[in-house]
Amino acid sequence: LKMNYLFTACEFLVQHVVDLVFSSSCLIQIYYSGDIGQKSKQQVGFACGRLQRMADICHAYQILHKHGIPDSNIVVMMYDDIAYNEENKLSGKIINHPDGVDVYHNDVNVKNFMNILLGKEKEMQHIGSGKVIKSGPNDHIFINFVDHGGSGILCFPEGEMTIGELNKTLTEMHRLKKYGQMLIYIEACESGSMFKNVLPNNIKIYATTAANARESSYACYFSEELETYLGDCYSVNWMENSDKELLWLETVGEQYKIVKFETNTSHVSEFGDRSVSKDYLSDFQGEEIFLKFGSFLFAQLLKPQQQQQQQHQQNRRPPNVHLDAVSSRDVPLEILKRKINKNGYESDAARQNLHSLLLKRKYVDEFINQMVGEISKHFHLNHEAMLTKRVADVMDFDCHSKLVHHFSRNCFSFSKNAYALKYAYVLTNLCNTGIPVNEILIRMEESCKTAKMYSNIV
Repeated sequence: LKMNYLFTACEFLVQHVVDLVFSSSCLIQIYYSGDIGQKSKQQVGFACGRLQRMADICHAYQILHKHGIPDSNIVVMMYDDIAYNEENKLSGKIINHPDGVDVYHNDVNVKNFMNILLGKEKEMQHIGSGKVIKSGPNDHIFINFVDHGGSGILCFPEGEMTIGELNKTLTEMHRLKKYGQMLIYIEACESGSMFKNVLPNNIKIYATTAANARESSYACYFSEELETYLGDCYSVNWMENSDKELLWLETVGEQYKIVKFETNTSHVSEFGDRSVSKDYLSDFQGEEIFLKFGSFLFAQLLKPQQQQQQQHQQNRRPPNVHLDAVSSRDVPLEILKRKINKNGYESDAARQNLHSLLLKRKYVDEFINQMVGEISKHFHLNHEAMLTKRVADVMDFDCHSKLVHHFSRNCFSFSKNAYALKYAYVLTNLCNTGIPVNEILIRMEESCKTAKMYSNIV
């Protein structure tokens, strides 16, 4: 029996009159459909992000739904105050929003994400609908993650997942034979750091990321009416490709090449088992159109012509340049600057908010410098190297996870202060010194005792 699972989740940010407020929405989509030889397919996708990333997820939902994935097979995790937020110009509406909610508000977290992927029904009892991914060794899984990120970190509305925790979950799924092949798309800053030199190339998992291990992802499509960005370049490019192409004629690898070519704002990267990239997109994103049009033989007869047309289009067209593209980390600043350029009350309020936001960011900059300085002095480390080195991979997953979660709980919550993710690489540097993690934690706690704890430093 072969199934295809689709698991999607998202967390998004809203621009509020006084400050910037977090919201989130997550979708888990599970698809069962007939296949050649009386097999069935199942697909899974996950994502988290800000308002433009809410649009990414809703668009992705519509793509999967259009290709035959019924709502009855979709699990929705949602932490959502967008629809009726006073800054939503379309009050009560979210374009392309999926119907139904299965996991809501504070339940949109790392623990439940892992439990759903691992099929742990008992742990998900009395949490929303309780749905989990009941996958097996022949199933296809598609994970589409959209949220904030930093070096070795992916954020959720509540908490964060580290590189060690993500790859441990994937390895456990492989050990338990929870999938046949898996496709992962990640839209987040420094998302390449989650797989670089870590994801094995022989466990049938193939991942592509919006950015490499050191750079931001980019938002695009600014709406003057809604006063926010409507999408992210990487996500927009893969979804626009899936919208217009026949998924049963285009492979995962072909989509990667197209998206890499179109996304000229960051370095789209690939990791893991390249053999999965030879699969057709329909194996992961639905295939109702294929089933309506005809047989597998028909698809094979058309494929050479389709490939030739795609290659011709790619050779002759320029990249899809988004003139309003902006680094995801600068989205809050850019939105406020655009409001300042307008007249009236909103302009005055935006000017005050921008001043406040810049002061908070400056405080984080100074705090990190002071904390690293104190730790470096105590352990006789090179302060400048600890603060500026950004090329090292995580060598000790246990140390890294402990430092990340301790910093997030006691200093600045990464899920509530996205700007702090800019300095996540510092925690990697500290772990890679070989100093016992408990000793580092003691010094970090001393530094954080006197820190001003802000929220929404974005």
